Amino acid sequence: MIEKLRIIFSIPELRRKVLLTLGLLAIYRIGFHIPLPMIAAPDADAPQGGAADFFEKVSMFAASDLRNATIFGLGIMPYISASIIFQLLGSVWKPLEELKKEGEAGRKKLNEYTRYLTVLICLIQSYLYLKLMLIGGDRIDPDFLVEGGLTIGWQIVAVLVMTCGTVFLMWLGEQIDEYGIGNGISLLIMAGILAQMPIALYELIGNMQPNLVGLGSGTIGVETLIILIVLFVSVVFGVVFITLGQRRIPTQSAKFTRGRRVYGGTRQFLPLRINQAGVMPIIFASSLLMIPGVLLGFLAARFEGTTSEVLNRTSTTLGDGTSFLYNMLYILLIFFFCYFWTAITFNPKEMSDQLKESGTFIPGYRPGKRTTDHLERVMVRITYVGAAFLAIVAIVPTIVYASLGVPYSIAGFYGGTGLLIAVSVAFDLIQKIDSHLVMRNYRGMLEA
Repeated sequence: MIEKLRIIFSIPELRRKVLLTLGLLAIYRIGFHIPLPMIAAPDADAPQGGAADFFEKVSMFAASDLRNATIFGLGIMPYISASIIFQLLGSVWKPLEELKKEGEAGRKKLNEYTRYLTVLICLIQSYLYLKLMLIGGDRIDPDFLVEGGLTIGWQIVAVLVMTCGTVFLMWLGEQIDEYGIGNGISLLIMAGILAQMPIALYELIGNMQPNLVGLGSGTIGVETLIILIVLFVSVVFGVVFITLGQRRIPTQSAKFTRGRRVYGGTRQFLPLRINQAGVMPIIFASSLLMIPGVLLGFLAARFEGTTSEVLNRTSTTLGDGTSFLYNMLYILLIFFFCYFWTAITFNPKEMSDQLKESGTFIPGYRPGKRTTDHLERVMVRITYVGAAFLAIVAIVPTIVYASLGVPYSIAGFYGGTGLLIAVSVAFDLIQKIDSHLVMRNYRGMLEA
């Protein structure tokens, strides 16, 4: 590995790309330590309760840090939201669907619309964030308070600063795409996830006892640490296996004669990913489950008597990640969004038409409707496997947290969205580095 790293930095172009990417990621991390002008102590007196849990979980997959009011507090989450909205609309709204088919010009136009929507979402989210977490709170510097609250002018400044921070991160991602290496937005998200690992490790070491204390005692001992290491390796292996897993459908191209030579007739494979939906089902499911608990807790504070008690109890149940009801709803939503997202991103009829136009067919299935039905049937079956895998990975942190007594900040790295994103982005980055190495007749990083 050391020799391969030496080769990477011995290639001038690749070295320049890697160093530029690392430099831009460093700028991204520095911004998370610059508070808004009116904040007295961004790291102290962090918000507690349902809102804090909501912000902590959102921060895991959005390269944001809503727990601290910094210039990059919103992270890249508004851009992700805008991209998802246009991707969904592109499947149901005819003008956007036609725009996607226009090639490079259509892609640039969609990117422009996505940026406009990102700014709008930033303005709304930053204002709601300030209303919910900061205005009138004890984290505001007293010098900025007028009659117990922020003035309209300082509210506008805070909203614009957080909006500009997200726009700047969007620009950083585009610079990495163009001049660096890897997918810029994905690398920003992965950097945000990995930045939480030192804190989690410090907490693990601080709570660990250097002797045998027994499982289930509520204390982290040597045996618990060994189980955590074995479990982490197993989960990472499973994530890598399913992420790279494919269902290869055999295809054969038609033969044709040109002059005295016969072309075509070769057998190939049509790869269908087992986890076609990627990490999106977990993001949708976790986001959807967090919202009812926060809203019910907000409503409970405005009622009295039996109504308030019922709303509080329901909010606590839906907000408790270790409850049976929460995990059952979580699993059902993951399965639903797996099939939903696959139905949007995978079009068997379009793929069947492309095979037919290229003179390729699936042996045993006539081109046209029968090929479309076969592809759809195969995708339904492998999506079930992918959804089951995502459901298992999603509840692993809850199992670790509940059974071993490990803090959730540590258990969160044993599954869920963070681990899936980190593994997927790491593979994408390694593949792009390998393409540079192979082009110069070097072995790739994954080759022995």
